[in-house]
Amino acid sequence: MQKYLRFTIIGVILLFSKLGFSQSDLAPKYSNEFLQIGVGARALGLSNSVVAGVDDVTSAYWNPAGLTGVKTWLQGALMHSEYFAGIAKYDYLGLAYPIDEKSTLAFTAIRFGVDDIPNTTQLIDNQGNIDYDRITTFTAADYAFMLSYARKLAPAGLSLGGTFKVIYRKVGDFAHSWGFGLDAGLKYEHKKNWKFGIVARDITSTFNAWVFTLDDVTKEVFQATGNELPENGLELTLPRLIFAAQGKLDFGKGFYGLSEIDVDMTTDGRRNVLLPTNVVSFDPHIGVEIGFKDIVAVRCGFGNFQYVTNFDESRQLTFQPNIGLGVHFKGVHVDYAFTDIGDASVALYSHVISLKLDLKKPKGKKKAEDT
Repeated sequence: MQKYLRFTIIGVILLFSKLGFSQSDLAPKYSNEFLQIGVGARALGLSNSVVAGVDDVTSAYWNPAGLTGVKTWLQGALMHSEYFAGIAKYDYLGLAYPIDEKSTLAFTAIRFGVDDIPNTTQLIDNQGNIDYDRITTFTAADYAFMLSYARKLAPAGLSLGGTFKVIYRKVGDFAHSWGFGLDAGLKYEHKKNWKFGIVARDITSTFNAWVFTLDDVTKEVFQATGNELPENGLELTLPRLIFAAQGKLDFGKGFYGLSEIDVDMTTDGRRNVLLPTNVVSFDPHIGVEIGFKDIVAVRCGFGNFQYVTNFDESRQLTFQPNIGLGVHFKGVHVDYAFTDIGDASVALYSHVISLKLDLKKPKGKKKAEDT
């Protein structure tokens, strides 16, 4: 029985070995990391360098203060992307509604999941026989639901925003968690050519309360294969600050160019980024966009700077390049990004397309309000 149990595939076991944490490990690095992927192909093409300049429905994710830039009656956005040869799927929905000339409300929903994962914990019956009909599948998915509000302040060009987010994470019937957190952002626009932003994500430390529900058979498999049983507990996501600045240059005849640099400051200790310390780490990324009016734009970005160790123990600095393209016609925005989510030697590329719609107020509703 013991030797057969070793063939009981590691999908579930490896998953839970990562999730089983003790009280001394309440704040692991990369907690809720699915919320750092980003939304909107425009932002991804710019290597997520949009915190200062964002002014549409995606602001609810990047910098809620930017929601005050939404001018239409209702603005909606959709995005779907796939990673690791389609194994993982990432979906985003956003809606933004200006309440009045100074304030805007927005809703955001995000899902990142892997479906049809084989569950082989019951592959072997009590007599030690392998029965492939006993293999089932399950889904591991992370969900985030965000409610955002932004308001213009004095002096002119300054706005403030906040986001309340609810996080639900589920691993089949084995485990699930609920979490809650807050984000806050400021944005200042100076004469339309310079923009500055600062965002505090998980400003109160977002938590996830994990509950594990393992049946007796699964527990037996864990114990027989030398794995510890995961225990219920809390997982904390420590605060992250993002500082951003954007400059824009008009070339004339409708052509323009802009560039933005963002610096993420994480507070969970040393990370493999460009500027690490034992307390905080700084991760810069930069994006450049050249366009014609509000019709078409081409983009590129550079981020994810990391040091890798080669076989000869030498260290090499690598980075992630992204490119993108955007087209806008009569309230319909279509954006595309070609992103590199691996290093230069073993790269996994992802094609991302997002759609944004500017919706006008229905005529019937407008007439009713006028009367």
